[in-house]
This record gives sequence, C-alpha cells and structure tokens, in this order.
Amino acid sequence: MKIHFIAIGGSAMHNLAIALHLKGYEITGSDDEIFNPAKGRLEKYGLLPDSIGWNPDKITPDLDAVILGMHARIDNPELLKAKELGVKVYSYPEFLYEQSKDKLRIVVGGSHGKTTITAMILHVLQYHHVDCDYMVGAQLAGFEVMVKLSHTAKIMVMEGDEYLTSPIDRRSKFHLYHPNVGIVSGIAWDHINVFPTFDMYVEQFRIFADMIDKTFIYCADDENVKKIGEGVKNIATAPYLVHPYVIHDGVTYLKTAQGEIPMRIFGQHNMANLNAARLACREVGITDEQFYEAIRTFGGASKRLELVLKNEKGLVFKDFAHSPSKLKATIGAVREQYPNANLVACMELHTFSSLSEQFLCQYRNVMDQADTAIIFFEHKAVEHKKLPPITKEMVYDAFARRDLEVFNETEALKNYLMSHRQPNTVFLLMSSGNFGGIVFEELAEQLLN
Repeated sequence: MKIHFIAIGGSAMHNLAIALHLKGYEITGSDDEIFNPAKGRLEKYGLLPDSIGWNPDKITPDLDAVILGMHARIDNPELLKAKELGVKVYSYPEFLYEQSKDKLRIVVGGSHGKTTITAMILHVLQYHHVDCDYMVGAQLAGFEVMVKLSHTAKIMVMEGDEYLTSPIDRRSKFHLYHPNVGIVSGIAWDHINVFPTFDMYVEQFRIFADMIDKTFIYCADDENVKKIGEGVKNIATAPYLVHPYVIHDGVTYLKTAQGEIPMRIFGQHNMANLNAARLACREVGITDEQFYEAIRTFGGASKRLELVLKNEKGLVFKDFAHSPSKLKATIGAVREQYPNANLVACMELHTFSSLSEQFLCQYRNVMDQADTAIIFFEHKAVEHKKLPPITKEMVYDAFARRDLEVFNETEALKNYLMSHRQPNTVFLLMSSGNFGGIVFEELAEQLLN
C-alpha cells in the first residue's frame, strides 16, 4: 500500500508511519514543523520529508490512503486535494481499527494511568513471548517503536485516548477502536476546550463502555466509573481495586498467594494500574502466576514516575502529571514511598485545561503532601493557546497553599531548586512540557552533585 501522512511529525503519527514502513508499506509525509525525537526517528527510517510545509503535489490518485493528523487544520491544502481526487482519508484511530479489525482488541481508557496499564500488559505479553500488535503513548524499554502492526499477531493492545479524533471528526478517539476488552482506570475532568462540562466528559466513557462486546474491566474505587460499570449489560464485567502491597525499606512488595514480590514501581495508583493489567492479561490466557513472574521486572513507562538520578544525596523523578488527579496521585505515591524524605514537588501548568482560569480551581490542595510546592508557567504558553492571562495570585488562590512558590522564568526556577539541595531530598518534576527548556538529566546532575 502507498500511504501519505498529513502532519507526519506528531508523536503518534510518526510512530504509525514507522510501523507501516516496517510492515512493508510505501510511506510519504508532510508537516509544517517537525521536532526531535520525531525528526531523528523519521530520518533514521528514511521517512523525513525533503522540505517543511504542505505540498498538494504530494497528493496523487495512486495513493491508497491519506492519514490525517490532529495537528493539521480543516483547510489544509493537502487534505483539500485528497478530497478533490477522491483519495480515502483516514484519521489516526480509524486507520488503527482498519489494521486491527480481525484481531482481539484490548483498549485501555481513563483520564489517568492508561499509558502505564498498556505498558504493563505489553511487558507481560512480551516476557511470555505472546505475539501482539500495539499502540502506546510513550516510549517503552525493549520496544523499538510506539506502534506495531503486523500481518500475524492475533491481539492488538491500544491506549485509548478520549480526545478528538481529527480536525474533521469530533468523536473521541477510543470510540473508533470498537473494543472487545475495554478498561477504564478513572475519570477526572480534562480537555475542557472540547468537553466544557464534566457530564459531557463522563459521557465519552459511557459511550466507550457501551461499545465493548466481551469484557469491561473498570476501577471500582472511582464512583463515576463504577456507576458506568454497574450499568453495562450483556457482557462480562471485572471491577478491580488497588492490589494489596506493603513497603519495606523504600521498596514496594506485592502481596500474593506466592508470597511478597518486590517491584521496581511504586505508588497506590500503580498498584491499581497493575490490577487492571492483570485482569486484561487473563483475557488472553496469562495466569496470575505468570503475570507476577513478568511484572516484577517492569520498570515503568517513560516520564511516568521515571527515576532520572539517584545517589547518596537524594533522588530526582520526572513525571507526565499535569491534571489535578495525576498530580495528587504522583505526589502521594512519592510521599508514601519516601515518608522521611524532604519532598520538593515542582509542576508546570502547560496544557490548555491547566492554563484556563475556570479550571485552575480543580487544583485545590493537590500539592499539600509536598514539603515544598512549586508551580511554573510561561505567559507565552497562555498566549499561544489564545487564553485570557492568568496571574500568580490566581495560582495561589487555586492551589490554596500560601507558601506555594510560583515562577515564570526558567532560570529563576532552576536557582530556587538549587537552593533546596540538602541530604535526603526527593525532587519531583512534573510536566507535559519541559519547564521552558530544562534538560531533566542535566538539572538532576546539578541538584544531586
């Protein structure tokens, strides 16, 4: 097949392009901006466009399909040319479904934890040499790409995002996957730019659950999810809670029928994620004993409580946390794992929701378990998202913590973090961005030097 990608530089899009290239398809693409790591990875596989920008001449009648990325606009000249020529246009999730419609599809949804649960399932299946295709939202150790599509695998494991499908399709992405086995890890309001009320947001998960035709695995600790799960009919349901665990000397152990099993990951939310993954693995014939054998070697997904550096002076973690529920769970996990450490938690307001004045109040008290709490945001990020300005005072009021430190300049933030270097300190850096250009590994070296 000959396929062209409009907006090939996106995180998901470039991984799909590489996956199809490895499957033997002929791939071309365009974008008006491509940054690393996408740029380097596309170049490695010979898929980097010759020039930056849109070129309708790349859209020809001999194309089997065009895949449209979320980054492209509705008036994109390549999209208009494809429509004019009658070339089939797929969104990213539509094409994934086309590639997996004859496989058993396990789709992992939820406002938080979906990347980790997907990664756990893939880790266990790979450990036991179970062939599967997949799509996951982070780079995983031991996996070359974030998307794999093959002719042979009978299973497809997908991270199911509730955000919009494409500029010309306003459905939630995970509605297009038609799950056989579906998971919802939790519901906490997000993406207020497209779901302006909490009820509208919850409805996307209800629709998802109604599409499942085999088994619905859901977190029974979340009242909104539990309500959806208890209303599901004509399929199997598998509610789950936090997996029993205990902490000894800074190490988390699972409590199982086989005894206590030491883990490389920690945190109550991860112990719940683990239980969801265990139930999903049962659906493809993995026993609990096999699951525990494999999961003990799981080190986590990229930027999900990822250890950057550890020495005798302390630890530095980075995490993708940006929504209130993720922020609270991540800080709580570190506090539980290191109860006697000095915990310095730093979070960047970077997403549309987090930079919206109407949403800021959702962050009330979520950083209370940190000894030192720091917020960073850039005014240019607010302007870029075409949002009304927010002030430091708004942030203080929203988080309801008067000793909160708020920064807008990267160097000032770095200097403040450096002033908190002391023995037995855990630095927790949380962002879906990079604090205005911080290189986490370099900062970690400086903080623990």
